[in-house]
Amino acid sequence: MKLRKSRLSRRGRIEIIPMIDVMFFLLATFILASLSMQNLHSITINLPQGKAQAIETNTYVTIAVTKQSAILLNGAPVTLDNLAEKIQPILKSIDDPVIIAADNDVPEGMVVQTMLHARMAGVQHFMIAIKNNE
Repeated sequence: MKLRKSRLSRRGRIEIIPMIDVMFFLLATFILASLSMQNLHSITINLPQGKAQAIETNTYVTIAVTKQSAILLNGAPVTLDNLAEKIQPILKSIDDPVIIAADNDVPEGMVVQTMLHARMAGVQHFMIAIKNNE
């Protein structure tokens, strides 16, 4: 009687289809994870409410004043003392408007002081950011 080997000697094979599926899943996961991380560095400002027409989408210089009276120039923290020197290299011309996005709870004096220091740098036109009621 002839006995068979319990294990046939076959060469191993690498199945590539499951590996492609796993790589596609990882790619999609990393893309979705990187897209969800885009707004992590944003600040929350409670804007005053009102009605206004939307402005056209150009690149503007934005000065944000937070609830704690911190001043951010295009997202970078600045102080009142160095606001004028930091804003000058960013301005393309003195006719470009600067958007003031101040929290609703910030004292008006802080917003006015911020605008006066920006005016020292040559800013002529300001726009106030509001939350639209519509």
